[in-house]
Amino acid sequence: MGAGRLYGAVAVGGFRRYATYRAATAAGVFTNTVFGLILVYTYRALWDERPHLGGYDQAQALTYVWIGQALLATLSIGGGGVEVELTERIRTGDVAVDLYRPADLQLWWLAADLGRAMFQLLGRGVVPFVVGALCFPLYLPRDAGTWLAFLGAVLLAMLVGFGLRYLVALTAFWLLDGTGVAQITWLVGFFCSGMLLPLNVFPGTLGEVVRLLPWSSLLQLPADVLLGHADPLGTYAFQAAWAVVLLGAGRLIQAAATRRVVVQGG
Repeated sequence: MGAGRLYGAVAVGGFRRYATYRAATAAGVFTNTVFGLILVYTYRALWDERPHLGGYDQAQALTYVWIGQALLATLSIGGGGVEVELTERIRTGDVAVDLYRPADLQLWWLAADLGRAMFQLLGRGVVPFVVGALCFPLYLPRDAGTWLAFLGAVLLAMLVGFGLRYLVALTAFWLLDGTGVAQITWLVGFFCSGMLLPLNVFPGTLGEVVRLLPWSSLLQLPADVLLGHADPLGTYAFQAAWAVVLLGAGRLIQAAATRRVVVQGG
């Protein structure tokens, strides 16, 4: 089997694996919808007091809420991607089996995470967004090109998100238990991705700094592409640059870990 077919099969396997968790998916859809409703009414109150806050009108702000709910599980902004399993395999020593596979460790887990992300986008992301569109006046572009540009930004966000979480998982080679690092990263991710509030509303230097961090690629930039606040090509270049940096760092740290770290258990 060629390398492309191998990693394609891993991605399909990741999609099918998460598709079997129907009860968990239904619970996730319900949770995202309810949390979206809470945020919608919070945003409506805020935008009633400050119209055009962050350059958004109220319809765009409410659309931003539902984009966030659609991408929360898709990009594992709060954790829950394949890095959880990888961290556990490093802790127990089972990663040694992965290293003996005739496949690249990083590409294997990237393929698995892309399969997971695609399922979460379709299985857990679409329904809350549709509910939001049916219940509230949202900003929905009518041209297919904008939607395609948005999907392109989401695909690049998947690479950036995996790059961040892969680095977190690799810390388990030294720490053995990466829970603390993961929790800190998730908290930072919630704040710096724009999940709580759009980064556009952050004042001064703080707003400029958070928009330069990789987490802005996960939610803020794809949302701005859909809302007409960002140039797709510039967005793609920013996301691709961070994807290259993060995945490259992952390869370097992976190489260092497999050379000098003894896997727990022998």
